[in-house]
Amino acid sequence: MTTAYFSHPSSFDHATPPGHPERMDRAYVLAETLRAPAFAALDRRRAPSCEAEEILRCHPEAYLDLIEAKSPGHGVTQLDPDTFLSPGSFTAARHGVGGCAAAVDAVLSGEVANAFVGCRPPGHHAERETAMGFCFFGNVAIAAKRALDHHGLSRVAVLDFDVHHGNGTQDLLWDEPRALFCSSHQMPLFPGTGAASETGGSGNVMNLSLAPGSGGDEMREAWAGTILPAVRDFSPELILVSAGFDADARDPLAQLTWNTDDFAWLTRAIGEVADEVCGGRVVSTLEGGYDLEALAAGVAAHVTGLMELGA
Repeated sequence: MTTAYFSHPSSFDHATPPGHPERMDRAYVLAETLRAPAFAALDRRRAPSCEAEEILRCHPEAYLDLIEAKSPGHGVTQLDPDTFLSPGSFTAARHGVGGCAAAVDAVLSGEVANAFVGCRPPGHHAERETAMGFCFFGNVAIAAKRALDHHGLSRVAVLDFDVHHGNGTQDLLWDEPRALFCSSHQMPLFPGTGAASETGGSGNVMNLSLAPGSGGDEMREAWAGTILPAVRDFSPELILVSAGFDADARDPLAQLTWNTDDFAWLTRAIGEVADEVCGGRVVSTLEGGYDLEALAAGVAAHVTGLMELGA
C-alpha cells in the first residue's frame, strides 16, 4: 500500500507578520520538496475542512467561537506575543484538523498504509482554551480522539519529536488513559513545560528533556532506551506523530544539533515499532521547523521513511 500526503492550498493563506518564523514560505518549501520524482508514488489528497464537532472533541465551543470571532477581515489579530490570526488563518486551521481526521480515516480503513499531513498552522501548543506558540487547535490530539471515539480504538500513542514540548497535546490528553503521549524536547526552552514529573492523569504522559547543544546520540539513546520500549509496552492500535524539524542544528529557535540522518533514523525506529504493534499504522502531521533548508531535508527524510514503511 501507499503513503498518503494530505495538503490544502489554504496553508498559503495563513499570513503572519514580516519576520515571523511560522511563515508561508514553509508551505511552499513543503510543496516543492514533495514534488520531487522520489515522491511520485505518494497518494496525494486534499485535506478537507473539518466540521465544528471535530474541534469540539478537544476544545470547548466557547473557545472555537472566540477564535472565529477574532478572525479579522483584513490585517492581523494578535492573540499572544507569537500567535496571529489573518483573514485566512481560521480556514487553514480547520483544514489542518480536517486533514488529520481524514488521514486517520484513510489509515484505519486500510486505504493507505500510513499518512503525512503537511498543513499549517501547527497544533501541538494549543491548549484546551488557549491559542499559543503559533497554534490554534490541537490537530494531533483531535486525531487521537477521533481514532478512539469515532473508530472505537482502545489505545493510541502520540509521539512528539518537535524541539519544543507539546504542551497543548499534553493538556488535551492529560486525562485520557487510552492515549499515551511521549515527547522529547529541549529544556530549558519555550513553552517551559515538559518536566519528567509531568506524567498525566493516569501515568499516560512521558517527557524526556534534552540539553541545549545535545545531538543525535542523546536523542537515539532517549528514544531507543526509554520512549520506544514504553510504546511497545502500551501496544497502541495506531501511532500518531507530531513531526517537528526544529531540532535540526540549523534551526534559529532552538539549540539542539540533530542532522537529517537523525530524522531518518527516528522515522525508521518509529516505523519498526509500528510494524510490531499496530500493523504499521502511522499518521504523521507537520509541527515546527523554521530553517527552510533544514525543513526541506527533514521532511524528505521523514516522508521517505514513511514510504519505506508502507512498501
